[in-house]
Amino acid sequence: MDSVRPRPIPAIVGPTASGKSDLGMALARHFGGEIINCDSVQVYRRLEIGTAKVPMSWRHLVPHHLIDIVEPTENFTAGEYARRARAVIEEIEARGRLAILVGGTGFYLRALRQPLFESPPTDLELRQRLTRIRERWGTHHLYRMLCRVDPPTAGRLSPNDWSRITRALEYYFQTGRRLSENQIHRPPPPDCARRIVVIALDPPREELYRRINARAEAMFRQGLVDEVKSLLDAGIPPSAKAFGAHGYRRVIQYLQGKISLPQAIELTKQDTRHYAKRQLTWFRREPGVTWFKGFGDDPRIQATVIAFLSETHDLHPADERQNDVEKRSG
Repeated sequence: MDSVRPRPIPAIVGPTASGKSDLGMALARHFGGEIINCDSVQVYRRLEIGTAKVPMSWRHLVPHHLIDIVEPTENFTAGEYARRARAVIEEIEARGRLAILVGGTGFYLRALRQPLFESPPTDLELRQRLTRIRERWGTHHLYRMLCRVDPPTAGRLSPNDWSRITRALEYYFQTGRRLSENQIHRPPPPDCARRIVVIALDPPREELYRRINARAEAMFRQGLVDEVKSLLDAGIPPSAKAFGAHGYRRVIQYLQGKISLPQAIELTKQDTRHYAKRQLTWFRREPGVTWFKGFGDDPRIQATVIAFLSETHDLHPADERQNDVEKRSG
């Protein structure tokens, strides 16, 4: 690894179905890189159809990290993701390879760039109580609870963001302190944080929604319902955190007789379109993001991003870099 001039760490972000994986593969193959997943659903084992994981053929061409690392029942936090991602970055760079982050979970990337303060371990009994409240009364009931005990944190969250609302309530009930009171106690950013170059995709909205709808229909055709049935039969409870993902939670509702299959499909499309909008809003609020208007599977966008990294951040193709390293070492 070049110890004199640390290399940048590209982070490919953007809305779901925008071609982030395609762009990540193009960069990895051009610059000699390895990909680190930055998607909160792809970390779960046995969730395949509804997670849009890259095929194994791609993983044989380019090493992928932090995919299929926890069970669906596990609570995998953003803080844990950041710790593991830092370790993987160090491993990749120790081999002289380029670390490339790819995924649309903005909170994971933020935790890596701006480390979270330490929080207490998950209290599973408390989480189950909050989950039962959400299932019976809805996410907005939890949000109103949070508004009462921690208004500053509630003000930063969407009333529909049940995962973070739940975590904020857990923190309050476990510690007796507001989550907002501890935001100032963050540890300093790691060395890798200042080297992350955030590249965001912003494709045409109409075509993005068409792709989202097509992907949702394909997931159901490919057997998403049977996948969920097999997971339930294997003992994964319907309340498992992994089942909160788009598609999966609607299949759970269908299997519980709450909605029809056509409704599950249409609601999955709607949920995913709304999620894409939230992702775009999130990344527009993040500092230091460079936007590219198009899809990551477009060769023109790939060439533009490669040129941007080459010219602005002095990255070189894998073969050129190897030659340069050999010259310096010789």
